[in-house]
Amino acid sequence: MERNAFFDNAKVFLIFLVVFGHMIQPFTDGSREMSSFYLWIYTFHMPAFIFLAGFFAKGSGNKKYILNLAKKLLVPYVIFQVLYTVYYFFIGKEGWQTGVFYPHWSLWFLFSLFSWHILLYWFKKIPAVLSVITAISIGLAVGYFGEIGHTFSLSRTFVFFPFFLLGYWLTQNHVMWIKHKSAKIASIAIMATVAVAIYIAPDFNSGWLLASKSYSDLGQPEFGLFARLLVYLMSAIMAISVLAWIPKAHNKFTKLGTRTLYVYLLHGFFIQFFRQAGLFEINNILDLVGLAAISATIVLVLSSKPIQVVSQPIIEGNISKLKRLFSRRENKDHHHHA
Repeated sequence: MERNAFFDNAKVFLIFLVVFGHMIQPFTDGSREMSSFYLWIYTFHMPAFIFLAGFFAKGSGNKKYILNLAKKLLVPYVIFQVLYTVYYFFIGKEGWQTGVFYPHWSLWFLFSLFSWHILLYWFKKIPAVLSVITAISIGLAVGYFGEIGHTFSLSRTFVFFPFFLLGYWLTQNHVMWIKHKSAKIASIAIMATVAVAIYIAPDFNSGWLLASKSYSDLGQPEFGLFARLLVYLMSAIMAISVLAWIPKAHNKFTKLGTRTLYVYLLHGFFIQFFRQAGLFEINNILDLVGLAAISATIVLVLSSKPIQVVSQPIIEGNISKLKRLFSRRENKDHHHHA
């Protein structure tokens, strides 16, 4: 089955938003517009990304599969945890000395991804609708436990799991339904309404979208459940609305959709450097466009061949790309001498 270009296009767009979101985050404090824009991106970009991860998860729970996953996700997690610790120390960023189980920055995703695959082993044995309802209930309940927070990224693992599970259950035909004209038209209204709502909302706490805090930390110790349910709804509707606009056709960026993990793991080195150096500021719409361009460049650079060759050993634990490079070279030399 040929990979549908839609899914790779979506991953490229979403990884761009991950980088862009991290890029503009320092400028959200002083500006209502910036912070609304930032929150607007955060209503859907991780849920949609996680949904796609679930879509590509063809879970099976045997030992070989689990070990393979650990190699693919936990090994880079530990390596990058160490790399970021060293790097933060060098650029003078505080908080570099965290433990191995307190994920640096965006590394929580690897840990959670591993956990979601493990959870899938049980959840795929339950009928689809019931499994999603169960996952949502756990996500809602988790908010009442203050301890579950950041360690092991447990809170995020449970809160975001329903999106992963939905991705796992839905078929390509289900997903393509959002490409209907009516869905596209409705999506514009939805995206605009959410943007306005976030802008008007009195001090909407970004913690609701980051999913790493308990309800009492978010100032809603009793009724947090209802707030999270609303956030779930909003995230789902927003994710659908944005995905409705992702092109189905192949383009020159489509193939980058297979390399989003590289961008995800490596972009932090740029972002944290920019933040420590205080390189940018946003004073007008042009600055914003400029930062978008820089974010796009980071995505292109980090998903380029040279970067893959150099970083594949630590990210994927093998050197197939390096080998391919050399075998190509040898063949070339061979032809020259022949």
